[in-house]
Amino acid sequence: MAYLDTREAFATAAPVGASSIPAAFERSEWEVIVLAQRDDIASLRAPGWLARTFAALFGGNPDRRLASPRLEALRRLAVHAWHQGYAVPVSAMKGFKEVGFSTDQLELLLSSIAQGRTADRHGY
Repeated sequence: MAYLDTREAFATAAPVGASSIPAAFERSEWEVIVLAQRDDIASLRAPGWLARTFAALFGGNPDRRLASPRLEALRRLAVHAWHQGYAVPVSAMKGFKEVGFSTDQLELLLSSIAQGRTADRHGY
């Protein structure tokens, strides 16, 4: 399968992965992607006063956001992808790229999660 490389004004078609930018994630980044499968969309919002009150009374941390802006952008995109497939919000993709991830990494993330979603659905 090939795609049109728009980075060079529609120069030529190049196979996916032919970029000079490495598309791999570090181990900790893969862990964030896998753990994001358990988070729901509500985890992307800051906890409300009720959640903070319950946490203060009964312990725990209602805030699932990560301290690292890079890993948090990765988590946000991964949560959307686990729940919505390729229909992730533009804002999540923009935040992902703003913290230094590449387009190749975006494609790798979305395709990996799509495969994981298919395997979950079919029980592989």
